[in-house]
Amino acid sequence: MPRLKIAHLCWESLHAVREGGLSPAATHLAEVLSGTHEVHFFTRGDGPDRTIGGVFYHFCQPEGEGILQYCLDMSRQILDKFRDADNPPFDIIHFHDWHCSDALEELKERTTVMSYHSTEYGRNGNNFGNSPEFLAIAAKEWRAGHTARHVTTVSNHTKTEIMWLYGIPERNITVVPNGIYPDVYFLPLDAGQVKKRYGIHPLAPLVLFIGRLVYQKGADLLVEAIPQVLKRRWDVQFIIAGKGDMRQELEERCRTLPVRFTGYISDEEYRELLNACDLVVIPSRNEPFGLVLTEAWSAERCVVATDVGGLSENIDDFIDGIKVPVRADSLAWAISYIIEDPVRIRAMGLAGKRKVLSQFNWGEIGTMMERVYMNLIADRQKEARS
Repeated sequence: MPRLKIAHLCWESLHAVREGGLSPAATHLAEVLSGTHEVHFFTRGDGPDRTIGGVFYHFCQPEGEGILQYCLDMSRQILDKFRDADNPPFDIIHFHDWHCSDALEELKERTTVMSYHSTEYGRNGNNFGNSPEFLAIAAKEWRAGHTARHVTTVSNHTKTEIMWLYGIPERNITVVPNGIYPDVYFLPLDAGQVKKRYGIHPLAPLVLFIGRLVYQKGADLLVEAIPQVLKRRWDVQFIIAGKGDMRQELEERCRTLPVRFTGYISDEEYRELLNACDLVVIPSRNEPFGLVLTEAWSAERCVVATDVGGLSENIDDFIDGIKVPVRADSLAWAISYIIEDPVRIRAMGLAGKRKVLSQFNWGEIGTMMERVYMNLIADRQKEARS
């Protein structure tokens, strides 16, 4: 395979500004590709441009009132950095989500890839908004999907979603899931000692939620389910980790319940909780891929999740997790059912670990993306000859 010069444009990364699951997905993809190719990553961040993990990072510090103006300024600054590095020219220019779509407009004659990690409709909990911001972002997502030379999505669900929302032809879309480094998330430890740090009895069953406290992620559904779980088993404890607009409301609803809100937690604390808990719950209303799912499986944890998006695709029901409708009573039933069976919880967690090792390793994901690049380059060469 020829050595390519590849540019990734993304508004977040693990090495600067980190917002959510997009940062590890884009960062690790760039790193795995850098083993064979010259890879540059254009993103937000402080400090000088530098090489991290074999990838050349180019940082900018955008400004702007509101997300739209902010991202417009980010695209302008990234384009300046891009042009400085575009000699010899990049073979592939890869955009992640809509944030750099103004830069895509400027580079539309080049060999471009647009990856949808989510949609504004999905981030809005499968609802159409009518705010100017929602409409503008959705328009940028539509335009980017029709401007880029090829499109990738992280799941078949997201592929179907963008075909429905934006009319992107199926022939222009390839599904390339996110990968995972399982060893990063598996941490042998004394679960009881970790629980004690949070004021939880070492033998009490612990249910963990990790994610943004926003409507899309469904923490409110879990909170609604908790009293029903406690009616069946009084000693179950819950930790809700993450930040978001719904936190104050959720905390008020949980004042008399065995729920601890941690706010933002470090990667180290997350790994400890992931390996100390008995069950991970993912109650999302929309989930394009579900990175927490593969992280939980990497730690050999059983998962109860809503039957949506990438969660629905990737979980084999009652084999490596339990899928339920997007309802609080369904979540309560599944949590109550599996928490009483530690042997089966363990078996499902181990089945999940086997799945991430076989289906979601970054080496294979990198190869899949390389095939997308090479096919696109071949198509462009055919166009040039015709």
